[in-house]
Amino acid sequence: MSTLRIQNGRVLRPDHTTERADLLIDQADGTISEVVDGGTDGDADPDETVVDATDGIVMPGLINAHTHIAMTLLRGFAEDEPLESWLNEVVWPVEAALKPADVRAGARLGIAEMIRSGITAFSDMYFEASETADVVEAAGVRATLGHTAISVGKDPEAAHSDVKRSIETAVAVDGRADGRIGATVQPHSTSTVGREYLESHVPTARSEGYPLHYHTNESKREVEELVESTGKRPIVYADDLDMLRSGDLLAHCIHVDETEVELLAERDVTVVHNPAANMKVASGIAPVTRLREAGVRVALGTDGPASNNDLDLFDEMCDAAMSAKVDTGNAAALPAEVVIDMATKNGAAALGIDGGRIEPGRVADVIVVDTSEPKFGPGHDPVTDLVYTANGNDVRHTICDGEVLMRDRELLTLDVDRAKSEAARRAERLFERAGVA
Repeated sequence: MSTLRIQNGRVLRPDHTTERADLLIDQADGTISEVVDGGTDGDADPDETVVDATDGIVMPGLINAHTHIAMTLLRGFAEDEPLESWLNEVVWPVEAALKPADVRAGARLGIAEMIRSGITAFSDMYFEASETADVVEAAGVRATLGHTAISVGKDPEAAHSDVKRSIETAVAVDGRADGRIGATVQPHSTSTVGREYLESHVPTARSEGYPLHYHTNESKREVEELVESTGKRPIVYADDLDMLRSGDLLAHCIHVDETEVELLAERDVTVVHNPAANMKVASGIAPVTRLREAGVRVALGTDGPASNNDLDLFDEMCDAAMSAKVDTGNAAALPAEVVIDMATKNGAAALGIDGGRIEPGRVADVIVVDTSEPKFGPGHDPVTDLVYTANGNDVRHTICDGEVLMRDRELLTLDVDRAKSEAARRAERLFERAGVA
């Protein structure tokens, strides 16, 4: 058995306490084999590979439950726009000019960024998922992938083909990278895929056993237009179409009423909260406290790097906690412990990963956060430090499936300089083709 020892750190326990301990990982099966309380006083076994966690907190890898990873190519373009005009006038025209190699380059840059900020798994909604899957496999992370289907602006034949492609893509990528890749079927949203296409293809997705991942209740305008056209609010409408089942991921859910909140809880879906993107495009603040009180599982996502603009889930944890305080007028609305669970164990449950907590038998998706910088002193509460003080640049080591992907800030599975230069080159050519350079 090949053993990886994470030594001399403080381990974040499932009960949110931190204690000095060593973590032993069985690299043969990629699981945590033992948490050694108190750590080791002497030298480690010479047959073990040792990762030093001195002055660090050992915690579960973060899980980005909603993103559009290849939109790194659009980062910093057309800022300060409201959601509808940003999508219709900027994003979709550029995306129409995408080539598969563009998606691969954007995914490579985004995954490098995520590994360096402690994200070990992500759920992606985008196009050319096989390209992203290739990068995931090489990089060593986990991902849930699929093809995002849109019927708006397409004739019926093309629209049916696009939604059908979402199902075919799920079948094609599911189980790749030695099982590190899962799949979802992805109608873009309750307002951008017509009812006839959902009625035709959602039953097939269900018969194939794939969960759905889509946007809903993101803007007031979206909700109002769907109510006007169907007489139903989006989540009630989705329920009528069998789009609310355990395992489904619903991004945003900002403008929800009590009936919708109750449905989300009853159907055991996961709501993915994306606080930074929601604020940036002025969509609003999701009622996370109300959702949690109703029993809805809430995970955390960054959304795409064009609407955030980074893939730092530590920043997202802080934004989630802070925005909830402002939204409710209650400083205790979303405590640090709850936010950490959103970014770890709730995300793991949403993506079907047996992880999100440091315990024997769980998958060895683990990061070490370096707390040696002055900003972490005097260290009264390591848990609140993780939420309110840390950011992705504080991650020292990233481990997924028992393999070290980043050690002492050096990325071992991807060439960062190549990722940056290739993304810049591809972005320039993409914008020229789209006529917006």
